[in-house]
Amino acid sequence: MDVESLFAEQYERVARLIGRVIRDPGRAEELAVEVFLKYARSSLPSGSNVEGWLFRTAARMALDELRAQARRRRYEPLLRLAGKVATPEEIHNGFQEQARVRAVLGAISLREAELLVLRSEGVSYEELASALTLNPASVGTLLSRAQQAFRKEYVKRYGTESY
Repeated sequence: MDVESLFAEQYERVARLIGRVIRDPGRAEELAVEVFLKYARSSLPSGSNVEGWLFRTAARMALDELRAQARRRRYEPLLRLAGKVATPEEIHNGFQEQARVRAVLGAISLREAELLVLRSEGVSYEELASALTLNPASVGTLLSRAQQAFRKEYVKRYGTESY
């Protein structure tokens, strides 16, 4: 039997079978067409049970679609958390900005750079005082001065505060 006559004869049944499984009539019709495309590309031996092959393939495609939907439901929230994918230009600009920040950190005093780097990693004032052997009461003032020194050096080098 040629593909066109088989399609005309069995398409509705195949689409209905897939639709009962995935509960999406539009997608079921798309998958039914894929079943017949797969059949057209296959090399079934003559005399084989074509209808059985169609229904078995339709059932497998419907189950694969269910699995794909489950994966999408599971991973789409993670993609939303990650945000949009950065363009090559945005990645390049990010690398440039990182290089600028590193250059400025290298230009200010070591203690100021250490304060800023450690604080940016979430180190508390008490931990800063302990790690850098500072008076705990002066950490806030020293951190503020380090931020001012960073800002001044950044503006001197690059002309704007975009970090």
